[in-house]
Amino acid sequence: NAPSSIQSGGLKQQLQPNPSTAGPAIPWRRANVRHTSNELYVDIVETLHVTLAPSGRPLAALANGSIAFTSKISGVPDLLLTLSASGGNLGLERAIELPVFHPCVRLARWKERPGELSFVPPDGKFVLAGYEVNLMPSVHDLKSWSNAKLQLPVSIEVSKSLGPAGADFEVRLSIYNAFPGAPTSSLAPPRPGLASRGSGTSTPVFGGGSSAAPSLQDVVVIVPVPDTVRSVIDLRPSRGEAYFTASESAVEWRIPAKAAASPGTATLRCTIVGPLTDNDEEEMVNGSHPNLESGDYDEQRDAYQSSAPEPANRPLKKEPQSSRDQKKVQLNACLMPTSASVSFSVKGWLASGIKVDGLVIDTRRSRGLGEGVKPYKGVKYLTVSKKGIETRC
Repeated sequence: NAPSSIQSGGLKQQLQPNPSTAGPAIPWRRANVRHTSNELYVDIVETLHVTLAPSGRPLAALANGSIAFTSKISGVPDLLLTLSASGGNLGLERAIELPVFHPCVRLARWKERPGELSFVPPDGKFVLAGYEVNLMPSVHDLKSWSNAKLQLPVSIEVSKSLGPAGADFEVRLSIYNAFPGAPTSSLAPPRPGLASRGSGTSTPVFGGGSSAAPSLQDVVVIVPVPDTVRSVIDLRPSRGEAYFTASESAVEWRIPAKAAASPGTATLRCTIVGPLTDNDEEEMVNGSHPNLESGDYDEQRDAYQSSAPEPANRPLKKEPQSSRDQKKVQLNACLMPTSASVSFSVKGWLASGIKVDGLVIDTRRSRGLGEGVKPYKGVKYLTVSKKGIETRC
């Protein structure tokens, strides 16, 4: 029995890994990762959902954020990503609500020091964290509310029932060139070791980053109208181009990036055409006869169909013009839009004011990095509104 037990014990020792060469298994990272170029990228994207009352007061203002991370580094790196916001730790705790994390994040470190994400990343691209930000100002700020406090790059207003018949409406889009809380990495040369990812596009920019200021792009205003509207005519935009889509019952106004780069107010005035009324049909009957597809209509052909003479000079009861105009205004009021939304994207800016302060590698806890490895690091910020800012009117 003794030799067999010794032999069994030796086999167990052979099967056990050497702790000096292998660490604990990490389920989200494959073993023996090797890259010729070592790179780390952070992409923070926030999607806006804002609803404004006709007076301009915010009814709801949220931003859903996502932190995407790309790791292309050899070995098993142990990383520390530091986030910050205006107001220090209290501001960060208020900004980041309902956070969710990838299993690689050490939750104890986040709870102890909010804003610090300590983790061993999977290889490649993955979602590191998600969060929700309440952009609503406090009750005190609501009394003296302004767009700057809500940190919106655009605002939209709609004026209805314009013109003598009340058939016109006007959309006013205010564009601002100030982006409150813009990260310094997009406004100034990047710090050593953490470069800005240039224009903010999905294509990474390698090198020393970019000092370009945040830019407003992809501006589209959608104004839905009731289904009873036959058409919207005489569209007069001061910037960009606008058109009416009957199948969607909506006016779409597109402003190119070059036109959106200039701050100021852009306007769009439109005229609605509603369903035919009795007065419209009466005007068509009393006016000229329509030209049929088969040829011109001949009034003489209808003479033989009537044997009795028509009474001469039969008086027609006409409604006063003022009363008819007032009725048109009332009818057109029911055809006016009740809301308008604006879509856009801003590269190099986050509505929450969150920014990346640092990304470092803990060399003591990392394994297999190789000597003298200094990975390239990049960060990108992007705010998106997909019909996310809606104003009631």
